[in-house]
Amino acid sequence: MNYFDVQVNGYGGVDFNQEGVSPEGLHTACEMMRRDGVEGFLATIITEDVEKMCSCLARLVALRSRDSLAEEMLAGFHIEGPFINPEAGYRGAHPPDAIRPADADEMKRLLDAAGGLTRVVTLAPEQDEKFTVTKLLAKRGITVAAGHCNPSYEDLQAAVEAGVSLFTHLGNGTPPEIPRHDNIIQCALALSEKLYFSLIADGVHLPHFVLRNFFQCIGLDRCIITTDAIAPAGLGPGRYTMGRWNLLIDEDLVARSPDGSHLVGSAMSMSQAEKILRDQLHLKDEDIRKLTYENPKKAICL
Repeated sequence: MNYFDVQVNGYGGVDFNQEGVSPEGLHTACEMMRRDGVEGFLATIITEDVEKMCSCLARLVALRSRDSLAEEMLAGFHIEGPFINPEAGYRGAHPPDAIRPADADEMKRLLDAAGGLTRVVTLAPEQDEKFTVTKLLAKRGITVAAGHCNPSYEDLQAAVEAGVSLFTHLGNGTPPEIPRHDNIIQCALALSEKLYFSLIADGVHLPHFVLRNFFQCIGLDRCIITTDAIAPAGLGPGRYTMGRWNLLIDEDLVARSPDGSHLVGSAMSMSQAEKILRDQLHLKDEDIRKLTYENPKKAICL
């Protein structure tokens, strides 16, 4: 089975968020993803100084243009941040010193650096005054995702009307303790007929029963499975350095912050996600293909 992954921060020891990725590095990451069944993916650049984010994007654009395998597989970019909620829990592993309110000029700089290949931008609607950046992106045909956010239901509803059409890794980028009823998960689910939802299926980011609940509530036609893979993906358990983090990847292939307070992405492959969907969620092949290939492409209009 082939897969399309909308959120890949790195793979095979290659971190897309490090400046100076080598030609060999990008090629190796693509080779290893292809080995693991990935037909296409979005390289994900996360919150950092905008200048550094632009540098990472421009470097990958240049490398992609010189590598036929990368050109075939790297379908574009998912820019996750820096316009997200700065509060602990909602920001997840994103560095707080680099988070900022949405700014149209900075967004344009990022889009220019991405060379027309931006497919998804994840932002916090409450950080986007008058939804200016959301409208700018939607007008250009770029999928706007809410994520690492905590808007009110009314603000999220207004953001959807302005152009938000995806919710990034529902149930993650959320503090461990939230209000019982009026919380971002419930707000997002209340708009499930108008949104696609990406979900991480490693059994830790979302326990299997939670993933099953989301499937039942949202419906499989609006759900997307992503790995949120980081550089150690495809390499197995061990100690790794990624960006600002020194990470320990356990047997569950989940990366945790040094103090264990939150998760820092996954080292899972899409083929491992498929096994979980089949063995633990008991889904049929046609449903797995929908979640891991068809829906992701629909959500980003490919």
